Amino acid sequence: MSEQQQSKEQKSAAMDLRYQNGKEVVKGGILGAFIGLAVIVPGVSGSAVAIIFRLYEKLLYALGGIFRRFKESARFLLPIALGGIVGLAAGFFGVRFLLNLLPFAIVALFAGLMLGAFPAVTDEIKGEKPTPLRIILFLLGLLFPIGLSALSVFGTPDMLSLENLAWYHYLLFLLVGYAIAVTQLVPGLSATALLMTFGCFTPLMNSVSLTYWQENPMVLLVYACLAVGFILGLLTFSNGLSRLLEKKRAPAFYTIAGLSLGSIVTMFFNPEIVEVYESWTIGAAMWRELGIGMALFGIGIIAATYFVRYERNRVMKNK
Repeated sequence: MSEQQQSKEQKSAAMDLRYQNGKEVVKGGILGAFIGLAVIVPGVSGSAVAIIFRLYEKLLYALGGIFRRFKESARFLLPIALGGIVGLAAGFFGVRFLLNLLPFAIVALFAGLMLGAFPAVTDEIKGEKPTPLRIILFLLGLLFPIGLSALSVFGTPDMLSLENLAWYHYLLFLLVGYAIAVTQLVPGLSATALLMTFGCFTPLMNSVSLTYWQENPMVLLVYACLAVGFILGLLTFSNGLSRLLEKKRAPAFYTIAGLSLGSIVTMFFNPEIVEVYESWTIGAAMWRELGIGMALFGIGIIAATYFVRYERNRVMKNK
């Protein structure tokens, strides 16, 4: 029986969304934290982490079926949602601080983690024949995030002001929120790169302060529009993606593999990191940060590779 036939049989029955033990709950929380971080750190993909933890299809199923199986879906999503809040807060107040201190080194650490975990994505297409169509899909997936990142680097969009907005701007923020949700469901797409392309990233980051909220309280409506669009995107797009994986699993994962690899490239090629490269040309401590970055890159690869192997062995034992 082929992998696609097995997948269809599994989908025909109701998917078991229960966490088997406390470790599984912790994985859900960690997954949520990476989803939160993905809004802050260019190239980090929460859905790629979901694939590593073997929670990706459950995540899509739970989001798409939240109204059909509310209790089971809510229990599955709760640790992920809590982790997402923690990850977003840590990203704003912790990771952003570290990125200001050693931007290249911190990005290199996350890139190493994503690269070391990449075999978990290719595991999903192991044994699938690389047909010309699938190779094209892989290449398109590889080039798409790189192209989006290049657009954010060379397109130099005007920074969007969050003050004195017209009514239609709030509709646009609904669409931006929806698009951010898509980046969190499709491995390899970066919410940060998307926001940079729209000229929204820096204004949104700078708006997170009590002083700004007091001076411009209408920015809270911007946040609300982003949140509503994000939730709508999660609930609707996840359904379509679930059906795609059910009917065209191998081609979909070839595309996902390309997207995941392309996102690693974008971590070293985006507006924020390009500013770091430019600072090196005018006397910044290039060699020190390069040395620390390469060391952290290697540590990230080793740590993620070890974890992927651990997960493989655990799955094999449970079969």
